Amino acid sequence: MKPSKRLDLIPPYLFAELERKIAAKRAQGIDVISLGIGDPDRPTPAIIVDAMQEAVSEPETHRYPSNRGRQDFRQAVSDFYMRRFDVELDPDTEIMPAIGAKECIFNLNLAFLDPGDAALSADPGYPVYTGGPLIAGGDPVLMALLPERGFTPDLSAISEADRKRAKLMFFNYPNNPTGAVVRPGFFEEAVDFAAANDVLAVHDNAYSETTYDGYRAPSFLATPGAKDVGVEVFSWSKGYNMTGWRCAAIVGNADAIAAYWKLKTNIDSGNFEAVQLAAIAALSPDADGDVREMNALYLRRRDLVVDALRRIGVDVTPPKGTIYVWAPVPAGFEDAAAYCEHVLEEAAVVISPGGAYGPNGEGFFRISLTTPDDRLLEAVQRLGRLAA
Repeated sequence: MKPSKRLDLIPPYLFAELERKIAAKRAQGIDVISLGIGDPDRPTPAIIVDAMQEAVSEPETHRYPSNRGRQDFRQAVSDFYMRRFDVELDPDTEIMPAIGAKECIFNLNLAFLDPGDAALSADPGYPVYTGGPLIAGGDPVLMALLPERGFTPDLSAISEADRKRAKLMFFNYPNNPTGAVVRPGFFEEAVDFAAANDVLAVHDNAYSETTYDGYRAPSFLATPGAKDVGVEVFSWSKGYNMTGWRCAAIVGNADAIAAYWKLKTNIDSGNFEAVQLAAIAALSPDADGDVREMNALYLRRRDLVVDALRRIGVDVTPPKGTIYVWAPVPAGFEDAAAYCEHVLEEAAVVISPGGAYGPNGEGFFRISLTTPDDRLLEAVQRLGRLAA
C-alpha cells in the first residue's frame, strides 16, 4: 500500500517527533523532563468538568449534533466576545463551533485554497499554517516574524505575485512560538492588506486568555473593518486546560463561516453537544477565577525560567502572553537543533528548536511552561549545570 504523494510534501510533525525521542530515552531508564510540548499539566477546572458530567447524562446530547452548533453555545460565545473584547457577533451567522483550533485552521485551507493558490503564513509559526496549505494543494508563502519588528510581519514586503495568489493569511497574537503580543497598528495593517488584496485574514486566537503583567490581549475582530475581511479562531484548549476536549469556535465574517460550514457538513458530524455545554460553563464569569489562577501559576513559572536562563547568560525577554518562553540559542552551536540535541543528550531535558517552526525561528529555542513546578525547577537547574 502506497500513501498519497501529498504526505511526501510535509515533514514529520514536530511534536510527534518529540514524543518519539522522549519515549526512546525513557525506555533506556533515563529521567527525561519535557519542556517541549504545550499541554497544560493542571486538570480542567471543576466548573467545566461538572457541566460536562451533567451534560453526558442527558440523552439529548447523545444524538448527532448540528455542524452549526447549539444555539446556546453560539449565544454564549457571542456574550463572551462582547464582555471580554467588546465585539458584537451575530450568533446565527457569525459563530460556529469547531473540533479544535488545529482542525479548524486546517479545514480553512480545504475550504479556500485551490491548486496554485497561496496562504500567507507566519514564520516562525504553528506548523499547521504551512502544512495545511500543502496538504490542501496550495502553497505556503512565509511572512518573516523578526525580533526588530516585534515578531509581526512586514506586509509591504510581500511580493505582487504572492499577493495575487494569496487567498488566506494566518497570524496569531499572543504568538506561538515567540510569546510576542501584537504591536500597535498591526491589526489595522492586516485589515487594510486583506481588503486591498481580497485575502481572508485568519487570526488564531489560542492564547488571548493567557497573559501577564496586566496585559489583556485584544481580539482581531475589535479592529474596524476586521469582520469584513477576516475570521478569528477562538480556542478553549490553553486558557481553560481543555486541550483534550477539542473545542474551538470560528467567528467573524459570515460568508467565510458559511463556506466553512459547507465543507464541514461533508467532513464531520460536529462537536459532541456535551462538550459544547461544558464550553458554555467555561465562558461564564464564574470561571474567570480559574483563569486568573492558571495565569498566576504560569507567571510564577515564567519568572522561574527567565531568571534561570539569565543566570546562565541567555538574553531572554519575559513574554506577556502564551505558555512559552522564546530564547536565543547560546553561542557555540551550529543551529537550534544542535543545541536542543545537546541539551537532550547531556541534561535529559527536551526543548523545541526554533527552526522547527520555520526558517526565521532559527537561532532560538522554545520552552513550555506546562510542567509541574518541581520538575521545571529541576530542568532549569540541569540547564544551569550544563552551562557551567
